[in-house]
Amino acid sequence: MDDKATKLTALIIASLGSFITPFMVSSINIALPAIGKEFRADAVLLSWVATSYLLAAAVSLVPFGKLADIYGRKKIYIYGITLFTLTSLLSAVSISVPMLIFFRIFQGAGSAMVFATGIAILTSVYPIEERGKVLGIAVAAVYTGLTCGPFFGGFLTHHFSWRSIFIINIPFGGVILVLIFSKLKGEWKGAEGQTFDLTGSIIYGTAIFAFMYGFTLLPETLSMILILTGLVGLTAFVKWETVALSPVFEVNLFRNNRTFAFSCVAALINYGATFAVSFLLSLYLQYIKGLSPQNAGLVLVSTPVMMAIFSPLAGRLSDSVEPRVIASLGMGLTALGLMLLILLDNNTVFIYIIASLMILGFGFALFSSPNMNAIMSSVDKRFYGIASASVGTMRLLGQMLSMGIATLIFALFIGRAQISPDYYPALIKSVRAAFIVFSVLCICGIFFSLYRGRLRSARSGIKTPSKAR
Repeated sequence: MDDKATKLTALIIASLGSFITPFMVSSINIALPAIGKEFRADAVLLSWVATSYLLAAAVSLVPFGKLADIYGRKKIYIYGITLFTLTSLLSAVSISVPMLIFFRIFQGAGSAMVFATGIAILTSVYPIEERGKVLGIAVAAVYTGLTCGPFFGGFLTHHFSWRSIFIINIPFGGVILVLIFSKLKGEWKGAEGQTFDLTGSIIYGTAIFAFMYGFTLLPETLSMILILTGLVGLTAFVKWETVALSPVFEVNLFRNNRTFAFSCVAALINYGATFAVSFLLSLYLQYIKGLSPQNAGLVLVSTPVMMAIFSPLAGRLSDSVEPRVIASLGMGLTALGLMLLILLDNNTVFIYIIASLMILGFGFALFSSPNMNAIMSSVDKRFYGIASASVGTMRLLGQMLSMGIATLIFALFIGRAQISPDYYPALIKSVRAAFIVFSVLCICGIFFSLYRGRLRSARSGIKTPSKAR
């Protein structure tokens, strides 16, 4: 476990996995207009190309995290990369949007296996004194993927069609698998011998699916039934997990540790307010401003570039300055960037859009790394796996919420009509309405970021009742 070669291999594998999954997420948004044009799909159906991936990942992340602790993190990681690579190939040869969405569901499940195990493997092979360094590299890999996604996604879509975005994942997956089988020795299990909480997993997955699917159907009557079903299901899940002998998710972390709980909620809100920005601006830049996918990607890359540059610096700063202070400042700057985007119209100049995106990216960078530091440092060592799974869950739920809000607004302003020049005014109204909602959401997030409590006094972690272990 302490072998230098194993540690380096684990870092490379985790970093590559941290790169390709966000690359897939950010690059697909820039390709949506091309997909819609080829298959003559409307905006609501197109949004499900992105949403289906996030929904599948969010539903399966927690169960896969528990399975990895029981049966081996490397084993689940191998399954995840294999599934992600295979479904990338199948997505590339899809002949309809429903077929593409179907394969994207399984691709999301594969990415969940990667999310659930990558950080946990790093934590397993690196001692605590090296944690900040390797987590910083992994986070940088995430933002590098986000950075490359819009630009290279636009380039690939423009020159080789949208299908090439999926094909490019295949060699990455192959390299990761070769490294795992040839270099990564050993296996890591944190809950070997425990039983898998199948009941809790089913309740959780059903509740999340019902809630998010219902949200996309608003304002139909069925949507309210599904949303209420989801809320009831989540309540039942929490009650079940508090009495389960081997819970799939440790809910007592949220009950007994305010720093951990508020940091997770802040992450949920931040992702919920920012993830759909690239989706909305991709449509705006290509339909309203007439840019090619490649040029639209060049504009959108402004945000993740700022993230990639300043996230490591913010992370290191949070080791000496209270993380909630830096993270709250970042949340405030994120809200400012979103409010600036509310003013978009037909005549908005590109320098204004780029400047707004840079402010947005800088704010997200100041928030993300210190918030990750707060989450991972607020719990005891035995909870690192649970904490890393919580980070991934909050990210995916936030991304899902963000796309759900965007989908709802499109349904209200545009309906299921294919976007054409006649609908451009409605498209602009939709984009501006979404940024209003996201701005308000982000402002609310400042409260959770500020009032999470002091990390320095929370480093000792919590004690969890034995019945919930």
